[in-house]
Amino acid sequence: MSGIDVGEELGARAAQARALSLLRIRSRALAVAILPAAVAVVLFAAGAQGHLAGAAWDTVRWTVLGVAVVVLLVTVLVAVSVARARPAMSPTVPVPEEGAPDLYRLVRDLADRLDVPAPSAIALTPDCDSWLEDRTHRALRRGAVAAAEAGDAAPVLVIGSPFLWWMRVAELRAVLAPVVAGTGPSAHPDIAAARRFVRGLDASIADAAAPGRGAVRGAPLAFAGWVSRLLLRACRDHAAEMERCVAAAASLRAQTVDHGLRIAAQEQVGLAYAGWDRLLTRVALPAWRMGRWPSRLDAGVVSALTELSRRDRLADGFALRLGERPACDLLEEPGVADEAASLLAARLFHGGPAESGPGWAPVDWQQYPDEVVDRKWRTEAARLHRVLDTLGVPRASAADPAVPTLARVMEHLSGSGGPGGPGEELAAGIGAAVAREEAAAPGHGGPEHGGPGHGGPGAGAAEDPLDLWGPGPLPLFPLQPPRTGTELLADHVAAMVCCAAVDTAGAAPGLDWLDGPALLVGGERRADLATPVLSLVEDGDPDPLLSWLAEVGVRSDKPVRLV
Repeated sequence: MSGIDVGEELGARAAQARALSLLRIRSRALAVAILPAAVAVVLFAAGAQGHLAGAAWDTVRWTVLGVAVVVLLVTVLVAVSVARARPAMSPTVPVPEEGAPDLYRLVRDLADRLDVPAPSAIALTPDCDSWLEDRTHRALRRGAVAAAEAGDAAPVLVIGSPFLWWMRVAELRAVLAPVVAGTGPSAHPDIAAARRFVRGLDASIADAAAPGRGAVRGAPLAFAGWVSRLLLRACRDHAAEMERCVAAAASLRAQTVDHGLRIAAQEQVGLAYAGWDRLLTRVALPAWRMGRWPSRLDAGVVSALTELSRRDRLADGFALRLGERPACDLLEEPGVADEAASLLAARLFHGGPAESGPGWAPVDWQQYPDEVVDRKWRTEAARLHRVLDTLGVPRASAADPAVPTLARVMEHLSGSGGPGGPGEELAAGIGAAVAREEAAAPGHGGPEHGGPGHGGPGAGAAEDPLDLWGPGPLPLFPLQPPRTGTELLADHVAAMVCCAAVDTAGAAPGLDWLDGPALLVGGERRADLATPVLSLVEDGDPDPLLSWLAEVGVRSDKPVRLV
């Protein structure tokens, strides 16, 4: 037996030992619950045989019986609460086998090589991660599936959708090998039972914490949640160690598959994380805030990572690697799957609605500069002038006092800049205006809020998993904290400058894959606007911005078109 086999065996045994420890905690809790009943049986049996006679012992017997009945009723209550509570399920886009036969074939071949059960299904998540998820709970399964059948089902393989578009087929197989290897331990009865026990406790706690319960139903659930919390606290260390041992054993088993390629594939995983984060925060987030959702995020991550590799020289042999088959070719309709994952990403990271609508429409990358960037600038510039109107700031155009100009903004901010000056007052007004507009939008925030995830026909509609996550606030995973008033003011002033550059100097809105909305002057991106804008907003100093405007050829006294 090789060293890898020995290590895997030791890891599996350690995981099983931890699973038995978890099950022993469950058994001890049950033993404590039935202890009063056992004592009552002994007392009544002794009385029937003529022992422990007398009125005092009769009182003891009936008291213990009463306690036993109450404890058993409470035990049944807790057990039913744990059994009926729905475990949290990750929001995903299901991939039916008919929509990705090559992907299913790859995964099954991988399971055969690893000598483990194949996952029962495949789903996509709009994030850079992959894992196995047990969905055997009755509440999480659809269709007429028998309970015994559900208990024997293998876990679902959840794959990060950016991996499919960025990685080559061989790289994806190498990355998925240790994940798929985890189906082996998942099939062990003790480990499966221990996981169900822990998930049930966790779900019971979440169910007890859910708002909107009446007093009649809320009190029993709160008590069940308290008991579950005590048990989960006792299980926490054993559960964490069990999962660590399972992961270690699966990783060792996967060493036999594509071992040489796994190191290179892991490098691509790190690159995918970096590009995906930049794409979401710099490119997708501005569109989401405008009520538009990019419908090809996964295709966009390829462009973002290509640009990141070109700038930072992160990928050796980049051109040669791109000549290999991308993993998204394993899907029959990759565009449909990309659209479903993109809409779910907007739901998870921004709280967007589940369906497209008048204020929540998809946008292609070709339309992004005109429909997102230009609209964003002009919307923010219009809001800036509305707040200036509210503050009673006069227009700066001598020819037509009614038209909005950049000069009006600069004159106001440079009047007496610095803390406590007009910049702070204007920032507070913009922050209040943004909050009012978001609160007044349909569905309490329009693109900020909405219903459960939705997908396309090719990849399978996104499930209703967000409902299973409970009625908590959205988004589930916010990308950025709320912006401060100063940050909002700087964004609005920069938007006004960009509008003036487009209208008076022939500039154009553009898209930078790593930095999002960009101003193009003469076809080249100008990334040097932030510093002069901050000098004006924070210090009331207009000179750096005036120099920038002169260099680009922007007329601050000319009217600007707003929305």
